[in-house]
Amino acid sequence: MIICKQPVIVEGKYDKIKLSALIDGTIIETNGFTIFKDKDKLEMLRVLAQKTGLIILTDSDAAGFKIRNYIRSAIPEGELIHVYIPDVYGKERRKAAPSKEGKLGVEGIDLQTLRQCFEKAGVTAEKTNGRREEITKADLFLWGLSGTDGACAKRQELLQKLNFPERMSTKALLPVLNTLFSKEEFLEVLQTIE
Repeated sequence: MIICKQPVIVEGKYDKIKLSALIDGTIIETNGFTIFKDKDKLEMLRVLAQKTGLIILTDSDAAGFKIRNYIRSAIPEGELIHVYIPDVYGKERRKAAPSKEGKLGVEGIDLQTLRQCFEKAGVTAEKTNGRREEITKADLFLWGLSGTDGACAKRQELLQKLNFPERMSTKALLPVLNTLFSKEEFLEVLQTIE
């Protein structure tokens, strides 16, 4: 496994599923071209880039490069690591026909090749001296951000304070919080909205 402190941006859910077999870290989907209309998600990516940096991995077709270039234009230089997959022609197993350009996307590339792509970009397996204490679903419940009366309003206030999308679910919020904050740091942020 490659332990990534930086979130990895991919195009879709099948890319995320594939990458989760290789990456121990936060993986964020652009949902394809939806990123062009989702200003909240783009702002969230800016916040993450400023705090930890980002890694971007898109398909090697025209659509993948269009998404990559859009994100590149929004993130300051030096805060984005580009991982590129090679042009491999074929068809993903779940699809009836090859893509328009006939190239495999991230989901169709084997894990060994993906690992090599990360290594070429300078992202390698990181050794850690133990992991910091992570924020859990139970913590969000205890702190009134999930599953309690008023949780929705409190979570909305938090999302607004952090410049995150207002429709961000608790499930999507949790890995982002663990990327940005230690448990202690997050408790300090939480106190500012109580």
